[in-house]
Amino acid sequence: MRPGFARPFSFRANVYLSMQREYPTCPLVGIGALVVENGKVALIRRGKAPLQGEWSIPGGMLELGETLRQGAEREAFEETGLIVRATELLGVFDRVIPDSDGKIVYHYVLIDFLCERVSGELRAGADAADAKWFTPDEAASLPLAEDTAGVIRAALAKCGR
Repeated sequence: MRPGFARPFSFRANVYLSMQREYPTCPLVGIGALVVENGKVALIRRGKAPLQGEWSIPGGMLELGETLRQGAEREAFEETGLIVRATELLGVFDRVIPDSDGKIVYHYVLIDFLCERVSGELRAGADAADAKWFTPDEAASLPLAEDTAGVIRAALAKCGR
């Protein structure tokens, strides 16, 4: 069992069997972990759809029985190798992506938390193809959705850049 987490990793497989991400029947809850340290934010390059190959906030799906903060802490650990403490709620966002016929391919309610690093070194893990610390200028130059860019700016501002 991972330190500070309620369940072993094997629990994840059971949750995914009952959850349909593409063309869902209801919105799914996604959790984001904005880790800011020394004026930089930790971002990951997605290894899988949606957003495969794009830089993004570490995060993923809330698992059954988790609190929102536990989900953010688990996702940060799985995708970055960092053990964090989720602190302040930064925002709640909708991400609705239709296909060419107007049917909903993805529908997420995204909940983003500011997180403090407790320990660990940044590395890509789980669904991440890469992980890197970005300065505010580097993050601003990435092709990100406006709500994603805005919550990154808010996290950096709260930490004094």
